[in-house]
Order: sequence, then C-alpha cells, then structure tokens
Amino acid sequence: MSEKINIVVGFDQRESVAYHTFTQSIIEKSSLPVAFTPLAINTLKGYEETHKDNSNDFVYSRFLTPYLQTFKGWAIFADGDMVCQADIKELWDLRDESKALLVVKHNYETKADQKYLGNINENYPRKNWSSVILWNCAHPKHRILTPDFIASQTGKFLHRFTWLEDSDIGELPPEWNWLAIEYPENRNAKLIHYTLGTPCFKDYRYTEMSDIWHETQKRVVDGFDK
Repeated sequence: MSEKINIVVGFDQRESVAYHTFTQSIIEKSSLPVAFTPLAINTLKGYEETHKDNSNDFVYSRFLTPYLQTFKGWAIFADGDMVCQADIKELWDLRDESKALLVVKHNYETKADQKYLGNINENYPRKNWSSVILWNCAHPKHRILTPDFIASQTGKFLHRFTWLEDSDIGELPPEWNWLAIEYPENRNAKLIHYTLGTPCFKDYRYTEMSDIWHETQKRVVDGFDK
C-alpha cells in the first residue's frame, strides 16, 4: 500500500464551494493518494462549539486535527479558501520529526479592516500562522488538544500555539500559504490563500488571482475540456 497524505480541510456551509474547489485543486496535482477530512461542525462528535468570536465554523476546530488522527502520524490542516497549484507531496515532504508542527511564519499587517461576510479583520501576533499547519500528530505536547480542552480555550491561546515552545514550531516556505491581496501578486505560489474572501463571494469575485480560483471551480462543475 502506498503512502497516503491525510488532509484536514476547513469547511463552512456558507462557502461550501470553496472546500470542493480546494480539494479539486489538490487531487488533480497530487502524486500520492490523499484522504480528506472536512471539518464540518455537524460531524465532529464529542465537540461542541461554544466560542462566540468565530468568523467561520473551523476557527477553533482546526486544533482537533491531532485528536482526529488519534494522535498518530502526520496530517496537513488547511483553511478551505485556497487553491493548490503544486503537488501536495512537496508540502508533505517537509515533515520534520524534531518539530511539533510547521507553519508559514507570516509577519505582516493587514491591508483591510474587514473581510468576507462583514467580519472584522484585526492585526494580532502570528496572524494566519494557523491557516496551514503541517501537524506532527504524534508529538506528545499535542495530547492536551482534546475536544473539551479546545472548547475551553481562547483564540489567543490556540492560534499562537501557546502550548508549545517556539523551538517546537518549524517554518514552511511562504509560497505554501501565499496571502492573496495581502501579499504582492504571485501567480506561481504553490498554495494561494484567499484570506480576505474567497472569490465565491461577490465582493471578492474579481480580486487579485481570483481567475485562478474560478478556473479551478469551473473544473469541479464542468470537468476538463475534451
């Protein structure tokens, strides 16, 4: 049996087309089998979302990834508002057993004080670090990440990976979480993240690099031209 890549993807019914577009972009370029777990809130048995500051349904549930993998092996978490333009195996191959997880360590201030669906877009330390996470699910420090624990923690604690030391957090190349609009246009980015708003929303339909998203979404519906 060949190696399999475990991928946990943020899912919000209000933009479900984003999930299907993103997974399409991964499947059509991957050289290894992939297993997707959508973070649909209705499927997360044993976890009750009690936070009131969530702009989407997976703001907190992403930290269930090691738990969902029974604290074994590795997994990728990614927000659903993305398009993958490279073989996801390239990201998978960046695993480092000496780290608890690896992320793109963004250091920026947002250009917009509001994002999709009118949500407030604030600056804060380690902003967007948790939007793509290469998880070492077996790392012993992740054992505290149970449904009850996550439900009781603040966004500040979780999104800044406060249960870890800085040395536990490895770094991914920025092209694996390239922030559309926020960063200069980079049509060669391996993973484009439409963090301010997926092009499925009318306010972001024609923003930078949105045509790449629309082309991928069209293949979900129509397939490849014959």
